Amino acid sequence: MDNFSKAVDLLSSAMSATSLRYNVTANNLANAEVPNFKRTNVNFESELKRVLQAKDDDFEMLATHPLHIRSEGNKDFRQVSPHLSVDYVTTSKANGNNVNAEEEAMNVLKTQLNYQLLSQMQNFNFSQIRTVLK
Repeated sequence: MDNFSKAVDLLSSAMSATSLRYNVTANNLANAEVPNFKRTNVNFESELKRVLQAKDDDFEMLATHPLHIRSEGNKDFRQVSPHLSVDYVTTSKANGNNVNAEEEAMNVLKTQLNYQLLSQMQNFNFSQIRTVLK
């Protein structure tokens, strides 16, 4: 796979995950005062980093019995998808809710800036192709 295709695929995946993170954060913020509401997190970057740093010659476990633990082997970065996790452990308010509205508002702003940066990077990649084709 060439560098352009890989960059476009990575940026597209990151933009999708960032869009999901924005929706989840907006939902958390909208439910900041709902009793017993638990905030949701989006995990994407850590799994993507793990997959990108894996080498083709990484150790792979051999499973000779159905009850053996199987390894995932090497995973393609395009198969990485964001995972949602609900924080059931913490409670920051007396009503059982664990959403900090100020923190979520900051997360919305950070997510918007991140998405803007990703879209500018994607635009830069395609502008290089347009320049070459002229």
